[in-house]
Amino acid sequence: MILLLHSNSATALKTELQDVLAESLRHDAESLRHMGIVSASFESVDSLPEIVKSPDVALILLVLTAHLLEHSVEILTAIRKLVDLPIIVIYEATSPDNVIKLMRNGANDFITVPLNAVNVLPRVRRLLDNPPISHDLDQCFKLEFGKKRLIGQSVAFVEVVKKISILAKCDVNVLVAGETGTGKELCARFIHYLSSRSTGPFIPINCGAIPENLVENELFGHQRGAYTSANTSQEGLIHEADGGTLFLDEIDSMPLAVQIKLLRFLQEKEYRVLGATKTRLSDARILVATNTDVESAVKSGKLREDFYYRIGVMSVTLPPLRHRQEDLPLLARHFLAKYSAQFGKWISDISPDAIRLLLLYSWPGNIRQLEHVIEAAVVLCEERILQARHIILPQAQSSTPAGSFKEMKARAVDEFERNYINSLLLAHQGNISRAALAAQKDRRTFFELIRKHKINPRHYRSPESQ
Repeated sequence: MILLLHSNSATALKTELQDVLAESLRHDAESLRHMGIVSASFESVDSLPEIVKSPDVALILLVLTAHLLEHSVEILTAIRKLVDLPIIVIYEATSPDNVIKLMRNGANDFITVPLNAVNVLPRVRRLLDNPPISHDLDQCFKLEFGKKRLIGQSVAFVEVVKKISILAKCDVNVLVAGETGTGKELCARFIHYLSSRSTGPFIPINCGAIPENLVENELFGHQRGAYTSANTSQEGLIHEADGGTLFLDEIDSMPLAVQIKLLRFLQEKEYRVLGATKTRLSDARILVATNTDVESAVKSGKLREDFYYRIGVMSVTLPPLRHRQEDLPLLARHFLAKYSAQFGKWISDISPDAIRLLLLYSWPGNIRQLEHVIEAAVVLCEERILQARHIILPQAQSSTPAGSFKEMKARAVDEFERNYINSLLLAHQGNISRAALAAQKDRRTFFELIRKHKINPRHYRSPESQ
């Protein structure tokens, strides 16, 4: 039984959802034909136990109107204490931050208006057929990646991973933003493998790497005779991703004409193969990524505004490597182990001077650039410890400063402080007192600088001292 839980003020939204479900279930030939829908209203948390504790309830659809949103956490917490059932939240309008809060406090998915069968029914079926497994963040890391690929302990990185793990639970489109080399595809894979679609395919495509006239063909496929050289039929990537995830990288490179057609798929889950007369359906989740400012791309006309609003329902921005420098030693040692094994070398560690050199560089290419630098250094190194002389960094290119004198000065001071503190902590193996003495600062002032830049001294301590 599906329990439709609502307040008396949600009559219109409840009726709309009930109609969509009833119509969907009548035409459903699969696992939901036997499911019934029961509607129940509540006015306070105290009235929830007698409503939700029925043994026949398999899933809860919680309708939240505007006046209930401020009590949403209290409501979800109360339901979670009573039953361990999948919960889908339906609401008219709220901010992405509120959605994250709902997901953190017990919701398994969420749906916004307007409601239609292609958005509601697959989510209901997926949660009923594949009940969510409770894993905390650390367990999820071990389960899917073994902490081998998503590496970092900095505040900026950990916050992003927490958000990703929440977004993975719901079946919503996600926009992944970040500079080149920050790991956007890895982030998309993480979302896919922690979602209920993990057993389905993950299909990545780089929109910028495909000629403009072929993007539509790659996505939607074609029938034989659709155009001059179409001698055989070909399925598109949307078909291949059915039941799984389609990841579109460099989405700002997608032609406007294709954006219009993809927009229809995002809204209705239907598309048309080139040369075909009938539409098809595909239950593929769409994740997109870009390394440019999305709002600027909309203003410049590279992205349609309606398309952006559809793909950017939820978003996550990956921090550049220069904003998570305390993770750099961890990443560097990870790549050292990877390429030492690949090239058959016995390099056990990286010298402090080499780490200092890496910390003082700005890394415009981010983690991908760091990986290539460590790979080249491993090739050159014939010793047990990787030295600074093995590391080859490109010369910084001169550019015209962007910003006022005050802004550029503040940015330069901030970067100097961060690099200086990292270097001192590295030199003194994370000992704050010794680092403060070397900086000729009292310990309290130096510690405040560490807190200001969100640096963790423990990352620089040797394993023996921890």
